[in-house]
Amino acid sequence: MRAVVIKEFGPPDGLAVVDVPSPVPAAGQVLIDVEAIGVGGVDVVIRRGDLEAYGFRPGFVPGGEVAGTVAAVGDGVGSVRPGQRVWAATGTGGGYAEQAVAPVADVVALPDGRTAVEAVALGSAGVVAHFGLAHAHFRPGESVLVRGAAGSIGIMTVQLAAERGTVSVTTSEPAGERGRRLRELGATHVLGRDEPSDETYDVIIDVVAGPGLPGFLDRLRPNGRLVIVGAVGGQPPAGLGARLMAAFQRSLSVATFSAATVGREARNEVRAELFRRADRKAVVHDVLPLDQAAEAHRRMDRGEVFGRMVLMSGLPRRPGPPPAAPARPAAPTGRPAAPPLR
Repeated sequence: MRAVVIKEFGPPDGLAVVDVPSPVPAAGQVLIDVEAIGVGGVDVVIRRGDLEAYGFRPGFVPGGEVAGTVAAVGDGVGSVRPGQRVWAATGTGGGYAEQAVAPVADVVALPDGRTAVEAVALGSAGVVAHFGLAHAHFRPGESVLVRGAAGSIGIMTVQLAAERGTVSVTTSEPAGERGRRLRELGATHVLGRDEPSDETYDVIIDVVAGPGLPGFLDRLRPNGRLVIVGAVGGQPPAGLGARLMAAFQRSLSVATFSAATVGREARNEVRAELFRRADRKAVVHDVLPLDQAAEAHRRMDRGEVFGRMVLMSGLPRRPGPPPAAPARPAAPTGRPAAPPLR
């Protein structure tokens, strides 16, 4: 089967399409004929080489979220069956491929009417948004600022938060198309990424982190809570703790959130609800064939994506130069430890 591997860490050109053996489901696993693959921010961070310390090596297949049809099941799997349409979390990677395996506990059946493309725009992002707001103890009537709202996690956070409070967002085009679309999704105020503001908030959900994070402590009200749910802008500076201590008398809280700390059953219940509800809008920036994974990453790097980039297995290839064809990599002996961004 075809898969996309990280041949070299760094720019998107380090991604290459290769032939690898089809996986075989072990006990408790499901083999999926992949239709749609969600391109996540963590995939980009891994591809850049920022998480090499966690054991990622050349030949790694990225992708943690797929949707498609069950092809086979391993021993002890009785909750899903071949031919069933499903969404699945493949773990740290393995999703950028024509077939993927996933633990049956991380597989959710798709209802009629919910497409595979929509599923990978909702499945992971919706869980992070739902439990990220819960981690921040966001309550009805409070105000929230979503920093980096144009990505799939930010968009889902806006939709969920708008049901309970006032939602402000930061984005690169506050007066343009992005600002208009975010307002349609429930944002009441749209700010530029670095636009100064005297407005303060009860909660900030931060998808970006990076060097600009400490400045957002000034936008929290007394007893305000900032929760970091992503780090697409890189690591916060070392002085974040000093900045927090300087605001000691305002009783601010800064936390990180990973969906890995939520039980699988709870995560899957939220996903199933997201898939069922027609009012949960799956925002997809574009759909590209599998062998255009590098182009999907280029768009992510340029910051032009609104919503989810999706790869599809089996789509006809778009015109352009053929991908590099390196020698088949050795089969991986195991997956790296989970990075701190999922």
